Amino acid sequence: MHSSWARKRALLPLVLLLALLAGACGDKSSDSTSGAGGDTSAEPGVSGDTIKVGILHSLSGTMSISEVAVKDAELLAIEELNAKGGVLGKKLVPVIEDGNSDWPTFAEKAQKLISVDKVATVFGGWTSASRKAMLPVFEKNKALLWYPVQYEGLESSPYIFYSGATTNQQIIPGLDYLKSQGKTKIFLLGSDYVFPRTANKEIKAYAKANGMEIVGEEYTPLGHTEYSTIVNKLKDAKPQAVFNTLNGDSNVAFFKQLKSAGIGAADMPVLSVSVAEEEVKGIGAENIAGHLTAWNYYQTTSSPENTAFVEAYKKKYGANRVTDDPIEAGYIQVKLWALAVEKAGSTNVEKVKAAAGGITLDAPEGKVTVNGENHHISKTARIGVVQASGLIDEVWNSGGPIEPDPYLKGYPWAKDLS
Repeated sequence: MHSSWARKRALLPLVLLLALLAGACGDKSSDSTSGAGGDTSAEPGVSGDTIKVGILHSLSGTMSISEVAVKDAELLAIEELNAKGGVLGKKLVPVIEDGNSDWPTFAEKAQKLISVDKVATVFGGWTSASRKAMLPVFEKNKALLWYPVQYEGLESSPYIFYSGATTNQQIIPGLDYLKSQGKTKIFLLGSDYVFPRTANKEIKAYAKANGMEIVGEEYTPLGHTEYSTIVNKLKDAKPQAVFNTLNGDSNVAFFKQLKSAGIGAADMPVLSVSVAEEEVKGIGAENIAGHLTAWNYYQTTSSPENTAFVEAYKKKYGANRVTDDPIEAGYIQVKLWALAVEKAGSTNVEKVKAAAGGITLDAPEGKVTVNGENHHISKTARIGVVQASGLIDEVWNSGGPIEPDPYLKGYPWAKDLS
């Protein structure tokens, strides 16, 4: 299915058009209470003493290894809010849809949640391809998406809030760390879609400005499982480190085959930006121990808020479950939306957007603040090392939250990227 991405991308405009037309052909009498735009006095999602919210993640397909757990975290946050009286005194009712690791499906399901279910907001997505497929749907309908995963930056939307890291909060700190460790010969490996290709353009620009050498660059389709050729290229290129932007279950195959080839973290450390504790479980800690990750949160992050979060997550889903960065981002974005709604006194999208700027939360990852201009949040950068236990121990952090800079305006070497 993933080898047909080019065909799906070609069909995406038609899918979006049909979805939007379907929404436009709905019951006109309900327009004033829909989750879409139009009547700005509308209270989307509200019905009696409940508020419907959408959850849209890949519950099947190659990305389910990562996204199912984010859905679980969002449901936990909803349960906790309901236990304290809900939002605006109303109980939240989740409407869950499966994006099926298929980007046109994300667009279709987003339109359904907005125009048929009439939700107040949607929490969802993982890959940048899924987000970019959904973006025109939310902008056309003037509806609200909360997106929980780190990404390549160079984007902001008036109808998306980004609770994961942008480039200057994850990728650049990761590169800074490698440089500080004397790792200047870098091999780039990624999945073949928007995030890895754009991230690697940024990495190459950083490398040029910082005396680093890119000794190889390879992409494989999402869901790819044969990495012997890539491993041989790594042996030939002899990088001092690999910067890994593979997503989904391809990471399982890559790290197992890397270890089988006799290449360990001491020989050639791999720094991953899409492998967290949940993915480590799928990969097997024995196959990835010692390798590096760049995130903003780990299960081992020390804070009272994180202790409570980890305990609540394990109590609900099982002692063997782990938390990780996208899981935590999914959890806190529900809480941030609820704070914005309470501040606005309404689920109205425009009022919620206006209220969200400046909202702060003592999150499990540390204090975060919503930037009202670019809709990203401040985040502390953290570099970690995967342990034999499957957890990740922090070896460096930025010392405090980094303000989001999605267009890298503060980096002269990035001036031609956007």
